[in-house]
Parts: sequence; structure tokens; C-alpha cells
Amino acid sequence: MADRPKVVLGVAGGIAAYKACELLRRLTESGHEVTVVPTASALHFVGEATWSALSGRPVSTEVWKDVHEVPHVRTGKAADLVVVAPATADLLAKAAHGLADDLLTNTLLTARCPVVFAPAMHTEMWEHPATRENVATLRRRGAIVVEPAVGRLTGVDTGKGRLPDPGEIFEVCRRALARGAGEPDLAGRHVVISAGGTREPLDPVRFLGNRSSGKQGFALARTAVARGARVTLIEANTGLADPAGADVVHVGTALELRDAALKAVADADAVVMAAAVADFRPAAYATGKIKKKDGAEPAPLELVRNPDILAELSAVRPVPGQVVVGFAAETDDVLDNGRAKLRRKGCDLLVVNEVGVDKTFGAAESEAVVLAADGGETVVPYGPKEALADTVWDLVAPRLPRS
Repeated sequence: MADRPKVVLGVAGGIAAYKACELLRRLTESGHEVTVVPTASALHFVGEATWSALSGRPVSTEVWKDVHEVPHVRTGKAADLVVVAPATADLLAKAAHGLADDLLTNTLLTARCPVVFAPAMHTEMWEHPATRENVATLRRRGAIVVEPAVGRLTGVDTGKGRLPDPGEIFEVCRRALARGAGEPDLAGRHVVISAGGTREPLDPVRFLGNRSSGKQGFALARTAVARGARVTLIEANTGLADPAGADVVHVGTALELRDAALKAVADADAVVMAAAVADFRPAAYATGKIKKKDGAEPAPLELVRNPDILAELSAVRPVPGQVVVGFAAETDDVLDNGRAKLRRKGCDLLVVNEVGVDKTFGAAESEAVVLAADGGETVVPYGPKEALADTVWDLVAPRLPRS
């Protein structure tokens, strides 16, 4: 199968190396031709035989093997994608500074395809200024460096630095391959995305909510990561696994989402408010469960307005040229209501879709029209939510100020 995409899976010397086996399985089972290039340290954690058996190919380990084939140049030049998982602090430092003392770092210097780094290390190492500067350098050059996950590390430590879920790393790789060579158009940008639906508590066990699944917001986050962005995802009640590469802030209510959004957008280049935010909340919260009384009708439920977060963000814009995108879920007069909402909210783009019992909410596909403040209208036909997400970023990217 000559048309199989060629992927180089680099594995650096961290305990998370064993998780790369699952990433390798996903890549090979989806039809990719994978060459594994582990560092010498990585082979202390997972042996050469394991990588060879899982990939079905010889494992490249050093520049001195098959010298006549010039592996330190050929491996990178032939690749359609290079992904390093886990990427240790040492590996990131070498890549940022152009050091090439083994086959993997040589491969990174010769690759002219998309490169994805999935870091894994202790929190203190990830947060060290040297690591942060190395990551910024790699991102500025067009590499995709996904944010590590938060969770259990080695020993008893917990914090940010855990290798993201292999399935999520695979999705980043898939999107990067689909976009092909060239610098990611969101490289060096910070984008803020909201997803899910807010819940407004009535009492300790009941709430007012909506049927938003958060899938569209998560698709926006995944596609933005694959296009090189630093992503902050504000998640409300989705129950979905955190997407690889995103800093995730979990919220519950509209007021919590507003606070998180105002904080996150302080240095954001673009804001996409895909969450379904409750327009109203109960005027009073019952500290105990509201009881049903025999023969008596329930007391009327008094509601108060929640803040209009989209309109507020459109008005505030702490970063010059910040692009603000809203979503409008409509049940009738879809485009007329959408155009009116676009004018009222003051955002740059508004994604308008029709919703109902069997439409949009919870589905893997959707269709929409993206309205622009300058009068443009982009129709997105029925298809995967990732396609809609890419269309949104296609419209956002040219509106961003030149850096």
C-alpha cells in the first residue's frame, strides 16, 4: 500500500513511554505506516521487540545502523508526520535548540512535515521557565506542542504534566495529517472556547439546564490544537474526556462560566462561545430539597436574567483585534433570528444552526450557516462537527491581526 501515510513515532525516555504503545496501535490499525524511533533512554522502559511487534516494522534506534542508507536524514525527509510521545523536558530542549545527538533529534531536524510533541514530565519541570521558553520556541516555529494533562504522575505526585490520553493524541495526529505540510495557521495564537451547557441549581438535587452535549466545543478545541493554537477550553457539564492539548477549566453555572471566560480572554487572540448558556436562573436557591406537599400546587418559580456573556465579551475585548465568535441555536426563523442576534451581540461571527429533539444536540454531525458582521454568509453542509469547527477557524484565522 504505497499510499499509506508515513508516520515517525518518536519515544523519549519517560515512564509514560508505555502509553505510546496504545498510540502506535491506533496509528497502525487506522492504516498508517509507522516507524518507531525510540531514544536510548526510552528502551529502558519499553524494549525494541515490543515496538517492532506492534508496528510490524524494524525499529530505528541509532544513526550508526545501516549507515549507507543515511537514516539520520532519510527517516525525517520521508515522513508525512512526526509525533513524539512522550516528549520529555530534555527532548523538548534539544529540539528547541537544534541539538542532534541521536537518531530522533536528527529526524526532527530533517523533517519537513507536521511535527507533534506530546509532553510528559513532573509539574515542576513543565512549569520551569526554561521548559516554557523551549515550548514557546517550538510553537513559534510551527510545531504542535499539546498541553499535558492534569492527573497522577509517578510516585505520589499529582499535577499537570501527565501524558494526554493516547486516543486524544491520535486525534491531534489525524487532524495534523489531514492539513498537511506548512505552518499551522493558528501557531502562536491563544484561543478560548466554551463548551457544554450551564446548569442553574434550584435546590441540592435539581437544576435548570439544557441538552447541549459539548461535542461541538470539543471539536473546536481539537481542531484548534491541530492547527497550532494554545487552547483554553471552558467546559460546562459535558462528561467528556478532556481533549489533548487544551487547558480545561470546569464550570457549572452561567456565573461561573462568565468569571472563567473574563479571566481567560485577557490574553486571547480569539474567543469562540459554543456553550449553551442559560438565559435565566432561579431567583432563590433552596438549601434543602423542595418537598411535594399533598394536595398543593407547587409555588411559582421566579427567575432572574443571567448576564449576556457573549455581548459582554464582544464589548470588552482586552486584546486589540481580538476575534469573538458566538453560537445561536434557533428553532424557527433561523437566519432572521441569527442576523438579529449578530447585530445585538456585537460579535464578529455567529454560527447559526437549527436545533430540536433530533437535531444537533448530542449528534456527531451538524449543519450551520456562519454569519459575519461584514455581511458574509458561509453555509456549512451537514457533516461531522469537526468540519464545522474547521470552517470556523478558516474564517477566524484571516481576521486575526498579523503578529
